[in-house]
Amino acid sequence: MKVSAAKENILKKIRQALSHSTPIPFPQSEGNNSVFEPSKQELEVEFAEKFTKLQGKFVFCADENELLSQITSLIAVNKWTDIFCKEDKLKQIFFEKFAPIISERELSNCHASVTTCEALIARTGSIVMSAAQQSGRTVSVYAPIHICIAYSNQLVYDIKDGLQKIKEKYSNNIPSLITFATGPSRTADIEKTLVVGVHGPKEVYVFLVDQQS
Repeated sequence: MKVSAAKENILKKIRQALSHSTPIPFPQSEGNNSVFEPSKQELEVEFAEKFTKLQGKFVFCADENELLSQITSLIAVNKWTDIFCKEDKLKQIFFEKFAPIISERELSNCHASVTTCEALIARTGSIVMSAAQQSGRTVSVYAPIHICIAYSNQLVYDIKDGLQKIKEKYSNNIPSLITFATGPSRTADIEKTLVVGVHGPKEVYVFLVDQQS
């Protein structure tokens, strides 16, 4: 079959390109080097700035006593009477003061849910959670208000650092689900109008407890 001159010219260029590979123009973009500049401020400050810009509510606590005081004030102001909690560590912290309103009975009818997390990502203001937590997959999604209790030693700068933290913690038994929650649920699908709380919690609180070890 006769090949036209134009087609032969194209095929020639393709053969030449395949025999002389083009060097990568930005070799540093390949591999493990982050494309983001390291944070120039404390991770606590970086996370707080990013998280609050996404309409999250951030509270820093010097210790667990201050955490208890801040949670007490929040509950009183909002007049919550049903807080969903499945995690034993959190129940131990809150049991004495909130035993009548802490439960794991009806997630769909609770005023708020409270969980821990795997890590906090400072660069994006994200909460990292997994199916391995006692709270499971649904607690942070179905409650109208999600309260996350985290500690300073869970702060990392970037997403890859958060994933590395999970790998180190669980070794070869990586959780079946890893979730990155970045602020309250929001969508702009309808007439490009931002609506908060459609597919998840309408408010998200992070209480960060200072603990370096």
